[in-house]
Amino acid sequence: MRYTLRQLEYFIAAGETGSITLASERISISQPSISTAISHLEQELGVQLFVRHHAQGLSLTPVGRKLLAEAKHLVEQAEGLYAVASEATDQVRGQLSVGCMVTLAPMIIPELSHGFTSAFPDTRIRHVEANQEWLLDGLRRADIDIAITYDLQIPDGITFTPLASLPAHVVVSEAHPFARLSAVSLQELAEQPLILLDLPISSEYFLALFIKEGLEPKIHSRSAHQEVVRTMVANGYGYTLANVRPRSDLALDGRRVVRVGLAGEHRPMVIGTATVDQFKKSRLIQMFEAHCRSFISDAYIPGMVAPAIDRRLKKP
Repeated sequence: MRYTLRQLEYFIAAGETGSITLASERISISQPSISTAISHLEQELGVQLFVRHHAQGLSLTPVGRKLLAEAKHLVEQAEGLYAVASEATDQVRGQLSVGCMVTLAPMIIPELSHGFTSAFPDTRIRHVEANQEWLLDGLRRADIDIAITYDLQIPDGITFTPLASLPAHVVVSEAHPFARLSAVSLQELAEQPLILLDLPISSEYFLALFIKEGLEPKIHSRSAHQEVVRTMVANGYGYTLANVRPRSDLALDGRRVVRVGLAGEHRPMVIGTATVDQFKKSRLIQMFEAHCRSFISDAYIPGMVAPAIDRRLKKP
């Protein structure tokens, strides 16, 4: 065999992203190294894996799609050797595939991953950012080993372990009349334009807050991207509802948003870890769960103003 697992990993990254550039960013390897690895595989296997599109990335050939599935299976088997060795020697090593709710990932994943791999240098974390629906499916398909997500529509067969509770709040521009208030009600919000974070299951949570009160919000626009929503709010298009509270009050264009409390009693979103019941937890997963418990709580959440601190700040 004259190809390596590393070359297969480069091929997988390019195949899943459809781009040498994106593959390079995803696995932190130079573009020439990835291109060379793919060329070597094509020469060694005697097939064309990709169709190169000028300035438009790559697309897998039919045989490339088949080989991508086989390559992923082979790499997973190789990683399994580390898991077996870890169980036998009580060491923590190997690669862990961690899914994270897309709205949480920019704040939580960098510090959480760095802390874990620093504590256990023989481990690697592959992180996937996705919406709630994909994460739950990804766990069942074994595309990911564990998910950091919310307690929304958790199905039978998946265990959710709560870590921190995030109440819903309102986000407006600093020029909005509500910005000077400590809290507003859903009744007051129903007459205002809503910029809805439109993600599967998450959007249902926000809309259910109104439905429970017999109200219907005036949806101005929707976006599946949290920063697009925040930037539209910062520019005065309307308000949004959120649970995460980044430490920065700035949208990406530099304009400021203001957090306002949501009056009344409403179901919070709970951050936690999710795993599939039918799969035995490896020592690697067990240690990562313990790491999450030590890093995420009502008292501290990476990249966010934690609920306990937020409550202290609001006290007179």
